[in-house]
Amino acid sequence: MHHRCCSRPLQRVVTDFGADVAFAQVMDKLVEHYGIILAESTVRRVTEAHAQKIYETTTVDEAWPSEVGCETIVVEMDGGMVPIVEADGTQQDRRRGKKLQWKEAKLCLAHEAGSKTLSYGGTLQGDVAEAGKRLLGCAKSAGFGKNSRVHALGDGADWIALQVDERFGNNGRYLVDFYHVCDYLSAAAVAIYPDEETAKVWLNQQKESLRAGNYVATIESLKTHLEPDDVADSEAAIRSCHRYLSRRKDQLDYPSALANNLPIGSGEIESAHRYIVQKRLKLAGSWWCAANADHMLALRLNRANKQWGNYWNQDRMAA
Repeated sequence: MHHRCCSRPLQRVVTDFGADVAFAQVMDKLVEHYGIILAESTVRRVTEAHAQKIYETTTVDEAWPSEVGCETIVVEMDGGMVPIVEADGTQQDRRRGKKLQWKEAKLCLAHEAGSKTLSYGGTLQGDVAEAGKRLLGCAKSAGFGKNSRVHALGDGADWIALQVDERFGNNGRYLVDFYHVCDYLSAAAVAIYPDEETAKVWLNQQKESLRAGNYVATIESLKTHLEPDDVADSEAAIRSCHRYLSRRKDQLDYPSALANNLPIGSGEIESAHRYIVQKRLKLAGSWWCAANADHMLALRLNRANKQWGNYWNQDRMAA
C-alpha cells in the first residue's frame, strides 16, 4: 500500500466491477459493498491499466499440435460492431473534431463436441489473420490435437470460412449456420408467395430439403422465381438467397452434422457476443478508443476463460 494508491485487493475489486459496468456505477458499488469512496477517474485508471496488462501478456499458441487430442472439436467465429471514437490530434480540446465510427470485434469459441466447457478468444484491432490465430488457440485450449476433426460454424462470411481452411486444413469442415440460411429463405418465401400460409409451406419444404442434404432442389426452386436483372439487389430477396446458397454448396452438409449429433446453428457465438462484448462495450452512450476497447475485450475474455485468479496471483508475485 502506497500513499494515494489503491491496495492490490482493492484494485482487484475495482477491476472486477469495472469489467462489468460503467465506471461511474463502480463508484456506487464500492460504497454499497465496501464503504469505500473512489473517484471515477481512479476507477477508470485502475481498470484500464489492468486490462492493458492482461492484453499485453496474453499469448496465443498458434503452433500445429503434435499430440493426440479430442475426437471432435466444435469451433465458431463471428464479428460484431463496437462503437469507436478517434480524437483529432490537431485540436487542443480533445472534445472537438472527434470522429465516431464502428469497428468489428472478431470473437471465437471452441469446445469438445458434447462439452459445455468453452474456450474463448477475440480481437478488435487485429485483422482476419489474427482472428484465425485466436481461433486455433481456442481450439487447442479446448483439446484440439493432430488427429482431431474440427466442426466449424459461422454465418457464411467468406473470411471465417477462409480462416477455418487456413488454420485446420483437411482436419476442418465449415458449415453455414442453418438459421442464417433460413433468414434468406424466409425473405425469399414472402417474395415468391404473398399469401402467408403458402409462403410458410414452401419455406418448411426448403428447410426439410436442406436438412436432408438436397440443397440442389432448393436452389432450383429459387431459380424459377428469380427477379428480372433490372431489379436492384436490395429489392431482390429471391436472387440474394439463390446467390447465397449457390456460392456455398460445399458448406451445406447438414445431414452429416445431424447424423453425428453436431450443431447446425451458431447460436453459441452469437450469445457470446452479447454477454462478452456487447454487455460492456456497447453500453448506451459510451464510445471507446480502439486500444482501450481491445484491452477491455481482453479483460472480459480473461474472466470468461476462468483465468482471472491466475492473473492476480501472477501479478502479485511480480509486484
